[in-house]
Amino acid sequence: MILLDNVSKTYPGDKEPALDGVSLHIEPNEFVFLVGKSGAGKSTLIKMITKEEIPDSGKIVIGGIDLDYVKKRHIPSYRRRLGVVFQDFKLLPRRTVYENVAFALEIAGMSGKDIRKTVPKVLELVDLLDQAKKFPGQLSGGQQQRVSIARSVARQPKILIADEPTANLDVLTTAEIMALLKKINDFGTTILVSTHDEKVVNSLQKRVVTLKDGKIVDDQKNGGVYKLDEKKVERAPRAIQTPGHAMRKKVI
Repeated sequence: MILLDNVSKTYPGDKEPALDGVSLHIEPNEFVFLVGKSGAGKSTLIKMITKEEIPDSGKIVIGGIDLDYVKKRHIPSYRRRLGVVFQDFKLLPRRTVYENVAFALEIAGMSGKDIRKTVPKVLELVDLLDQAKKFPGQLSGGQQQRVSIARSVARQPKILIADEPTANLDVLTTAEIMALLKKINDFGTTILVSTHDEKVVNSLQKRVVTLKDGKIVDDQKNGGVYKLDEKKVERAPRAIQTPGHAMRKKVI
């Protein structure tokens, strides 16, 4: 569950707020798109959830945790409860695919035995088990993003946040990544995706929250489409399909 109650944030030196009285409630297991033009407040909202930024006012509760009471020394532990996927992957270049995923589990304190059981399952989920010994530089952009997703879901977080996860990918690879996120959502993980990709939003037709000038100006609960400034948008057909190699055991 993600709850923001009347959250506002103005950065030093700015005349206008990055977030202005934002209230948002995302239920467990929801799949939500966050859209808006550059500067609308999407990145700030995500940073509020990950506690990279602190609101000037308002309340934020994530997965039952009131962020007002998360002290600075506990922030790393709190963040390990979330899965976060970035557009630039943030992989460790000198570690293999297997080692990148395993490292995230080591940091979380998982035993070596459990890591050896978990990593292959997660790599199978993202269809990269046969690439386990390769380094990030030997992979395509789409494969690198799948490693990033594998690393993020390896700890079985209840919430996965993806910030422009398909920004640098081609159309086919974008469809594969979104299908993977949808499959993870089907396993019960709450998904929040910040994106500029209109086609992806319209194809999946999930909940769509639109930000403008730091405010939520539209919240389409079901069958949402990408629309800014109230322009008319035709719904695209559902084109994204779940890729193969579906896991037999639930790992999320």
